[in-house]
Amino acid sequence: MRVRIVVADQAEARFFDLAPPATTLQVSGRLLDPSARLHERERVSDRPGRVFDRAPAAGARRGARAHHDTGGERSARRESTVVFVRRIVAQLEQAHQQGRFERRVLMAQPHVLGMLRATLPVQLERCVVAQVHKDLVHQGEEAVRAHIPPHALG
Repeated sequence: MRVRIVVADQAEARFFDLAPPATTLQVSGRLLDPSARLHERERVSDRPGRVFDRAPAAGARRGARAHHDTGGERSARRESTVVFVRRIVAQLEQAHQQGRFERRVLMAQPHVLGMLRATLPVQLERCVVAQVHKDLVHQGEEAVRAHIPPHALG
């Protein structure tokens, strides 16, 4: 059974294939999102909106007591990660339709792994045999191979 291993973070995804009993990983692709490394202020030109927590009590100073910015859950960085995860899933769908793998192992940062799971269609979700909550994108093939659970290969 051929296994496709996806190693991803918010800016890069590497794809490896493994056909047991072989133990060497074959590189099968790579996706990059260079804009993912940009800071929020380099992505958008406007500051987030401001929110005032509450009005002062009667007889107190005028104005709000505290204020803060909004938009953390709708940030440009998060939206960029969502788009990148969709690109990863689209590449997996294409490879699955071409019959390149029967099983799949996902290795990613926890928040990226959560986005991958939420984005996967049902037919690809059935192929997932293991999930590893680690950022191994910048590690060598030996480190990736060491984190593949044994049950995923058999």
